[in-house]
Amino acid sequence: MDDENTLVMTLEGGPVTIKLRPDLAPQHVARIKELAREGFYDGVVFHRVIPGFMAQGGDPTGSGMGGSKKPNLKAEFSKAAHTKGVCSMARSASPDSANSQFFICNDDARFLDGQYTVWGEVTEGMEHVEALPVGEPPRSPGKIVSMKVAADA
Repeated sequence: MDDENTLVMTLEGGPVTIKLRPDLAPQHVARIKELAREGFYDGVVFHRVIPGFMAQGGDPTGSGMGGSKKPNLKAEFSKAAHTKGVCSMARSASPDSANSQFFICNDDARFLDGQYTVWGEVTEGMEHVEALPVGEPPRSPGKIVSMKVAADA
């Protein structure tokens, strides 16, 4: 395991280990690690959880409309498939609008391939992602207790 390219996202249900993919999206991986190291994601909710599709979080306002104060990122689209456990950046209609919001596929979502930036993949703890409260937004959303780069833990 490459600790510098591994995230440990602790949800209320338990830890989720994410293998980062700088080979696919170096700028997006750098941003996720930077925000994690700043504690940006700690306490942030999953504001959109759709069974059979994905769980989306990373917005400090919890509304789905917010992000970090950092500039948006240029798209780093790849041929990587959006399959169960894949972590990808959320964005608006503009391809270059990813900032801090991300989603984790809880099923295959291949129709997203080539249109969203894949930056990681869950290697352990997917059951905790699948246990997040459902809704858009959920009545009582699940939250990220902490998100850390494994090298710092």
